[in-house]
Amino acid sequence: MEQQAAKESAAAGPMGQDATFVRRAFAAIAGRYVLTNHVLSLGIDVLWRKSTARAVEALQPKVVLDVATGSGDLAEAIQRACPQATVVGLDFSAPMLQEARKRGLQHLMVADAMNMPIVDGAADVLTVAFGLRNMASWPDALREMSRVLRPGGSLFVLDFSLPTQPLMRKAHLFYLRKVMPKVAGVITGERGAFEYLCNTIEQFPSGENMCRMIRENGFREAKARPLSFGIASLYHAVK
Repeated sequence: MEQQAAKESAAAGPMGQDATFVRRAFAAIAGRYVLTNHVLSLGIDVLWRKSTARAVEALQPKVVLDVATGSGDLAEAIQRACPQATVVGLDFSAPMLQEARKRGLQHLMVADAMNMPIVDGAADVLTVAFGLRNMASWPDALREMSRVLRPGGSLFVLDFSLPTQPLMRKAHLFYLRKVMPKVAGVITGERGAFEYLCNTIEQFPSGENMCRMIRENGFREAKARPLSFGIASLYHAVK
């Protein structure tokens, strides 16, 4: 797996990731993905998702589409915050959705976020947590997300970012490159998958660069909110 990760990572372009490898990687780590996230973030990822769910709740949506829902962590948090809303979780990894079903989520579908089987303007809110970074083309994915949102609908992107403070940034990069893959490898037995995924964090745009990309692909009023000293960010934009 490690050699495959290095080879396929090299093949991935700067504006997206190798979807074939990502699909295989998430299938391999599905059973322990949630545990690994909690351990590696010291549980902070739970707070990030709750913060996102509160932001969605404030909009009182009727239909929420959680793209790249994975094991359904964010979809579950949104459903709890918005009990009257229909929350649909979408992911291209069937094994990950099997984990999501264990959370009691009622609306799940296996589908590619790059080509969603959803009519134009169907959702009031679209969320994607730690998923856009792993898609084959970030601009194409954003345009597809814009398509399925109604005019005036909101996009929330929650993902890892790099701190801007130099010492914090240096320490975080050391963690991503040296610590996180080793620990995740012990937990899941798939170190190569996490080496690849950690590398994508360095490639992924953040802050104003991310806001600019969102605005250039179907959205307006894109804003970034750094979380936990900038190791993650929550982006909000309006179609």
